[in-house]
Amino acid sequence: MTLHTIDTGFFKLDGGSMFGVVPKSLWNKLNPADENNMCTWALRCLLIEDGKRLYLIDNGLGEKQGEKFFGFYYRSNPTTLEKSLAEKGYAFSDITDVILTHLHFDHCGGSVKWNSRRDGYETAFPNATYWVNEKHWDWATVKPNVREKASFLNENIFPIEESGQLKKIPSGYSFSNELDVLISNGHSDGVQMPRINYKGKTIVYVTDMIPSSCHVPVPYVMGYDIRPLITMQEKEEFYKTALSENYILFFEHDPIVECCTLQMTEKGVRVKDKLLLREIC
Repeated sequence: MTLHTIDTGFFKLDGGSMFGVVPKSLWNKLNPADENNMCTWALRCLLIEDGKRLYLIDNGLGEKQGEKFFGFYYRSNPTTLEKSLAEKGYAFSDITDVILTHLHFDHCGGSVKWNSRRDGYETAFPNATYWVNEKHWDWATVKPNVREKASFLNENIFPIEESGQLKKIPSGYSFSNELDVLISNGHSDGVQMPRINYKGKTIVYVTDMIPSSCHVPVPYVMGYDIRPLITMQEKEEFYKTALSENYILFFEHDPIVECCTLQMTEKGVRVKDKLLLREIC
């Protein structure tokens, strides 16, 4: 098995929304806001080479939205998904499996692209199976709640189903002995967190339960979460195992820190070592 960080650029989100009830006087020291109160965040994905399988976990904002949409989020693209994959020697057609942690637009926007005539959509990964938690699929598509509805864009979601490439999987699904998924329900219902057993180490793609190293303290929960108290409980439970088994956390949105380990302090769970994925691999 080989692991690769796949960078797809950066975007900005409101700092208060990203840190919830935590005062700006605290969070602004961690990720300083601009004059519009916006903070910069990464759109970082993970590529797993595992024998004949090539797994991509999440795929960023994609390229099909208009400039007005991207302008809301101050997207900056020092690189793209296509370029990052090419740097590793791969094209979209090489991906065999796309694991979507959840269906918010910043996690699955790259799943679908315009067709050649730009009059409809097609999947960006023509040879891949797209894996989504069955509970989350229903949550996002049957009757999305008013709080999250703007994050579930039809053009990101339904073309996957229409293509026949969608696989809805139950909670706790295992792809192999080295790759399974944990589930969290605080940020959204049925969010998948891939857990990778890699050369005796355990790496967890913690997605939006812990979007950055700044969010490691239990009370640092996003205002976007539909059940913030549940997120706090899930973090506490997750940390028990993460500390005892020395998990390495992989961050999707931290603009600087790719990975970290954890430690217990007198103030609670905190970051121990900050790491690059290539240092682990």
